[in-house]
Amino acid sequence: MSTLITNVGELVTNDPDAADLLGLRSDAALVLDDGVVAWVGDAADAPAADQVVDAGGGAVLPGFVDSHSHLVFAGDRAEEFRARMAGERYAAGGIRTTVAATRAATDDALAANVERLVAEMRRQGTTTVEIKSGYGLTAADEARSLEVAARFTDETTFLGAHVVPQEYAGDPAGYVELVTGPMLAAAAPHARWIDAFCETGAFDADQARAVLAAGAAVGLRGRLHANQLGPGPGVALAAELGLTAVDHCTYLTDADVAALRESGTVATLLPGVEFSTRQPYPDARRLLDAGVRVALASDCNPGSSYTSSIPLCIALAVREMGMTPAEAVHAATAGGAAALGRADVGALVLGRRADAVLLGAPSHLHLAYRPGVPLVRQVWVAGEATQAPPG
Repeated sequence: MSTLITNVGELVTNDPDAADLLGLRSDAALVLDDGVVAWVGDAADAPAADQVVDAGGGAVLPGFVDSHSHLVFAGDRAEEFRARMAGERYAAGGIRTTVAATRAATDDALAANVERLVAEMRRQGTTTVEIKSGYGLTAADEARSLEVAARFTDETTFLGAHVVPQEYAGDPAGYVELVTGPMLAAAAPHARWIDAFCETGAFDADQARAVLAAGAAVGLRGRLHANQLGPGPGVALAAELGLTAVDHCTYLTDADVAALRESGTVATLLPGVEFSTRQPYPDARRLLDAGVRVALASDCNPGSSYTSSIPLCIALAVREMGMTPAEAVHAATAGGAAALGRADVGALVLGRRADAVLLGAPSHLHLAYRPGVPLVRQVWVAGEATQAPPG
């Protein structure tokens, strides 16, 4: 069934051939048919369709592409958040608290939590989400985490190299052997990507390199968590290996920035983390001015960024990271698509998947201008409406 969305006050197309970054059109319309964008143009010229949605002058954007999340977990870490807000420093080791709860949870409980969070994301305009494992840290628990994640997305990432679990605290080399051997064998059938947390308190560059090489050998594409807690070798490693994306990128040297520009590796920035941990925000302006491709993602997880809201991340990126509203919206749509190596999402141009978001506001500016306000009125995924149309 075809759907005409008409009377669109501002249409964000992200058309790469447009003169402006967002490919903005006013007084626009578009037709969604057979799961893809079938027509884009002036509302006055719109063709007939099986059903019509009047946008009422609201803005329509591509669905948000959240390229970094950790949704397969049990329990929460509210007490850890309270301690941080009282002045305690964030460190990677808190992950082990979630590992214990996740191992004890049933598959049904884990799936119910993912379903809840994906529904939260969808209501806020996210139509594509990447989901990592990383809270099981045994071969069986990582495999089942990815099997659960695969019920909700094709963008699944094996993150056995999240942190060294307590039982391997005295033998990190042995744990890397487990990750690159039996754990990878169990996880790979359920994953598209492989990731590692290359950071003090987690894994060093040699260990991360070994993990990524083992994943590549079985057909998994690589990405990295890097340079979140301080300067380190992770971003340089990602650029050297030509990874699709490297995430966090909070502490960067000039050499890191140059390496990202030359490699084309997407720098995925996660402002929800800095909001929740009181760490310094990454300098998006520095990256963009240097010609680095930037994505925005939620990093939704129970420890360092328990938000499912890309609109919040857009507002934080504008307020705290030096991005313009247009740059932030582009990073959360086309940038997220680039971070996942996807050419079918992140834009509303002919032939792209028909993922669209209608705002109860006249332009994309309101996502940063009105932080915390539920502006999303309707969401389409592959042309199918996922919530009631506006009245």
